[in-house]
Order: sequence, then C-alpha cells, then structure tokens
Amino acid sequence: MKIQWFPGHMFKAGKEIKQRLPEIDLLIEIIDARLPFSSANPLLSDLRGDKPCIKILNKADLADPIRTQQWQDYLEKEQGVKTLSLTALESSKAIKVVDLCRKMIPRKTDATKPIHALIMGIPNVGKSTLINALAGRTIAKTGNEPAVTKQQQRIDLHNGIILHDTPGMLWPNLENENTGYRLATTGAIKDTAFRHEDIASFAGEFFLTEYPDNLKKRYNLNTLPETDYEFLQIIGKQRGCLRAGGHIELDKISKIFLTEIRDISLGRVTFETPAVMEQELIELEALRIKKAAKDAKRKERKNGKGKGK
Repeated sequence: MKIQWFPGHMFKAGKEIKQRLPEIDLLIEIIDARLPFSSANPLLSDLRGDKPCIKILNKADLADPIRTQQWQDYLEKEQGVKTLSLTALESSKAIKVVDLCRKMIPRKTDATKPIHALIMGIPNVGKSTLINALAGRTIAKTGNEPAVTKQQQRIDLHNGIILHDTPGMLWPNLENENTGYRLATTGAIKDTAFRHEDIASFAGEFFLTEYPDNLKKRYNLNTLPETDYEFLQIIGKQRGCLRAGGHIELDKISKIFLTEIRDISLGRVTFETPAVMEQELIELEALRIKKAAKDAKRKERKNGKGKGK
C-alpha cells in the first residue's frame, strides 16, 4: 500500500515555517504516544537547527505506559529534546508545557519579552485541543477528522508565551510503508485514503504478535489463529458480519476492528518501539541506496543511447 496524502495547504505551511523560524525561540512538536516514530515529522531536525525542542507524547492515555517511558528516555538521550507525556483533554496538566517552555528559555520571563513557540504536529494528533487547554479558551477548531486547521495562527497566551500554530502536516511521501499503515490504523489518515481490510490485516498481524492477550480478552478467545486473515474471519463470524452464503464481510468487520483499536476497547497499546524505528530506518536507507543505484543505471543507459544516435 502506498499512501499519498499531502493537501496544498500543508506544502504552503512548510514554506511558511521556514520563513518564520528566525523569530521563533523554541519548537513544540506534538506526536502520538502510540506512534512516536510514525507521527513525528522527519524534517524537524533539519528545520529546527540548534533551537530547543519539546516533544509532547500526546494521547498517553491510549498508549502502553511502559513503551511511552521507553520512548521518552530514548528521545531525550538520543535526540537531545525535552519530552512530556500527557493527554490534551486534561487541561490541568497543560501547565506543564508552559513551565517547561519557561525553564528552557529562562531569559524571557515576562510579557515585554515573550517566548515565541512554534507548535506543530500531524493531523488528528490533538494539537488544537492542547492549544485550547493552554489558552484556557476555544482558540483552535477541533475535530476527529484530520486536517481541521488550515492556516497559521498567532496566539498570545497572556502568560509570557506566544504560540505560532501551524496546520497539521504530513510529509509528502510516506517512504516507509509501515509508517503509512500505522498512521491509518490510528486514524491520522482519512479512511478514504485506503482499503479498510488492508489496514485491519496489518493491525491484526501486529496484535497477534505484540498484544495477543488483548485479543483474547476482547473477543473471549482461548486460542488465537496464526494469521490475520483467520483472525478477521473469526471475529467477523462472532460479530455477525455475514453475507449470502455465510461469507464474511471483510470491509464491515475491518471497520469494527479499527474502531475498537481507536477507542481502546483492545486496551492501551503502542505500535512501535525505538528498536523497531532504528531497524526500519536501516531498511529504508538500504532501499534508498538501491533506488539511487537503479536510477543511476537507467540514466547511464539513456545517455548512452543518446550518444549513439
């Protein structure tokens, strides 16, 4: 599966972020605690330069708490950023973000010299909800569908911090196929961008390997099948997703399965670990090298034919 989802306003936002960076003191990236790798913008390290950065692992109440701590330890040690894990809906905890901003930029502590913070995150990661919690009022529009925020906003929190909001951004080309699957599983990509059964099969295989007890508990199963296809057949029959001839309606049971993952009916889970990320980055780099070599050979053959004419 190849997911391409990059609306025009996102491309424009990327350019505007680069233009705005000179006036920015620090960057705040909100990532999904269930997907700390897949929901992070791979361009951020290049964009930020030496500017301080806070990574907020949002929706922590949906994620595996043990893996969330693993990610925080990794990000702070290996990437040199500060981290917070929280739930944007808990407005009382939003003050932690303000306190950390002040701690990281101590030279600016009053309204005469406010801290300018650029806040960013992929669609549907909870950025607008967090902004509203920080402001103590409704500033940013929220919604369950991705890509609600369409333009940049400048928000004075009236506490010595000015937030520069950006539209939810996905990078142009999801090179890592697993990243696309994970984003789709959690709802970061609109359901119209993929086939439900493809994502449900990916998610089923993941749960069978990483969280089998969650499946047993949710679907009252003593034993589990070996494949994701068999699993979907079993729960499809269990939920009455049948059509003529007793065949399972895969699209229907896939939607149900994905909904139950997203509303944590299957428990708190995290879909990747730092070790998984490092391995996939190695594999991705190998694919890039292979593709570059293939393109170079194609170009060489093309140039050779041209000279022979």
